[in-house]
Amino acid sequence: MSEEAKKITPPLTDEVVESLNAGDRVLITGDIYTARDAAHKRMVELIDKGEELPFDPQGQIIYFVGPTPAKPGKPIGSAGPTTSYRMNPYSPKMIGAGLKGMIGKGEMGEEVVEAMKQHKAVYMVAIGGAAALIARSIKKADVIAYEDLGAEAVRKLHVENFPAIVAQDCRGENMYVKGVEEYKR
Repeated sequence: MSEEAKKITPPLTDEVVESLNAGDRVLITGDIYTARDAAHKRMVELIDKGEELPFDPQGQIIYFVGPTPAKPGKPIGSAGPTTSYRMNPYSPKMIGAGLKGMIGKGEMGEEVVEAMKQHKAVYMVAIGGAAALIARSIKKADVIAYEDLGAEAVRKLHVENFPAIVAQDCRGENMYVKGVEEYKR
């Protein structure tokens, strides 16, 4: 694992994605989007119909989160990551549409890893249990689609130094496997 966090700003390029390795710590500054499984399902249906998505996914990052309501004067409530495997059926098509990064918790499936290798994308984890801390890095949150989904609506977040760790990189390296192997020694 690298000592110093790498600073990244979406939209991500192939070069930025290629510079990230499983185990790297990153700090994200810029705009990212939120979506969970219900929103992903709707977006993949749009892709299948050849229709436009609620945002241009080219180079973008989706954070798998369903935040709690914001307290007065705050842009967002608690914003901890959702278990990512629920996005496995949808993520390959989102990556094929240009998505370059995903943030969640837990491992992504093999079909997602193959799409990440083919299209140069990266999967990062946010620390579960640190939802209030993560929320501090979110400076602005606007619902941009699927307001009927409540907490699961698609939001555009403006983040500053949002902390994450690269779990699975564009070469198929996997922190979950790598970490276990290191501790077996």
